[in-house]
Amino acid sequence: MKIVVAIKQVPARDSQLRIAPSGQWIEDADLTYEINEPDAYALEEGLQLKEKHGGEVVALSAGPARAASTIREALAKGADRAIHIEEEDLGDPLAGARVMAAAVKAESPDLVLTGLQSDDLGYGQTGVILAELLGLPHATLIMHVEKQEGGIRVKRELEDGWFQHVEMPLPALLTIQSGISKLRYATLMGIKKAKTKEIKRLTAADLGVAAAASGIAIDRIYLPERTKRTQLFEGNPKEAAAKLVEKLRFEARIL
Repeated sequence: MKIVVAIKQVPARDSQLRIAPSGQWIEDADLTYEINEPDAYALEEGLQLKEKHGGEVVALSAGPARAASTIREALAKGADRAIHIEEEDLGDPLAGARVMAAAVKAESPDLVLTGLQSDDLGYGQTGVILAELLGLPHATLIMHVEKQEGGIRVKRELEDGWFQHVEMPLPALLTIQSGISKLRYATLMGIKKAKTKEIKRLTAADLGVAAAASGIAIDRIYLPERTKRTQLFEGNPKEAAAKLVEKLRFEARIL
């Protein structure tokens, strides 16, 4: 199987976030970066499928030059080669998916894996848009992948502890749910081998994709305001409890 895994570099979870002077994004000058956690699970699933059924895993990342460190991490964990689409700002999920679709088409993979969503923006759209652009059958929230003759069988996570099993033909695209398996660490040998593995560097222009204006505009980002409010409920304990439950259910929405 040839498996393409889309990975994204995002700010590390323990980074100290500060709002940029423009007020439209965070200050990124002093941030540290890491692989997007949902994408790490997609990579792990791709590596496990390769170990069971053979083939190769190609890591695909679209982002600035600094994303090379995340690509090297994917190679160190076991990806065979990588494609780096060097673009500073891909705008919205549609723009990013268009660029990646052009790269994926040239590879003609059996399976494309992405994380469910990104830790920084959390749109959860890139994978399904990519499937649409490629004309591939797709499934989301994948918890298990089983290769069968002529296709795959996947387990999807639904609401309230329910699951759905779906049989799909190949090629296909899956968005992987976090926690599907235990993530591996890069070994010392893997880190050494990663230095010799191929990283193909491209731009949107190389892929014949024209830059498009983003359809999403961020006007302002800000820290949540911290407020304290006390409310006393009149009446006997039974009446007060009923009012409390009503507040928690319809205002706080935690019941």
